[in-house]
Amino acid sequence: MQKVAIITGGSSGIGKSLVLKYANEGYAVAFTGRNGERMAQVVSELGERPHLALELDAADKDHNQQMVEETVKKFGRIDVLICNAGISMRALFEEVDLEVFKQLMNINFYGSIYATKFALPFLLESKGTIIAISSINGWRSTPARTAYSSSKFAMQGFFEALRTEVMTRGVNVLVVCPGFTSSNIRNAALTADGKAQGESPRDEKKMMTSDEVAERTFKAAKKNKRDLILTFEGKMAVMLNKIIPSRLDKMIYRMMKKEADNPLK
Repeated sequence: MQKVAIITGGSSGIGKSLVLKYANEGYAVAFTGRNGERMAQVVSELGERPHLALELDAADKDHNQQMVEETVKKFGRIDVLICNAGISMRALFEEVDLEVFKQLMNINFYGSIYATKFALPFLLESKGTIIAISSINGWRSTPARTAYSSSKFAMQGFFEALRTEVMTRGVNVLVVCPGFTSSNIRNAALTADGKAQGESPRDEKKMMTSDEVAERTFKAAKKNKRDLILTFEGKMAVMLNKIIPSRLDKMIYRMMKKEADNPLK
């Protein structure tokens, strides 16, 4: 029987690359997104391969339930759930509107909770895999990204606890932490008042591609890995945060202050 993967936030960036990767590997794919035009582009690229495109909001509990119900109705099972939908931000905490903070938590954290809650019974049945697309910011926070870092720390805490709940029941939980990846996330990142910043403050050409993230994620999931930390910079940040956290504070401050139009004083 053909295996089935659900990918939230599958209309662009890492999510789109994951949709195409799993489809290329023979999975039927269900994916969500809020931008109908971008979703139509992904559908066009999928062609005749089995898929289900659902224009749904990852932050909405009822939409997540609908996502799971429609996937099971069409394909009969769920083997992989990838909680990928997410949004970033760039603003000092003292200036950020708290509604922006709430929006980040709703999409990045609660969106993952809702999707997992409704898909888990089917993943237990198939002895499947849950993949959480987190971030190096889930290991090490960076200035002007308090809401984003908080949401990713929360994600990783949740999935670590869940992993130990289901590990004897055949379900593997993989947490993927990309470093800076060339995608739409910085263009769509929210500023202090909740508006999209519109352009990336970093050189996207020097970053890992979303296709590479998808390739590495697929391989790690097939090996039932626990964690996947990507990029040399990301691995160094995680390691240095354990051994010289105070020095790393200063290093990260200097690095982030070099970003174009950075909000640091």
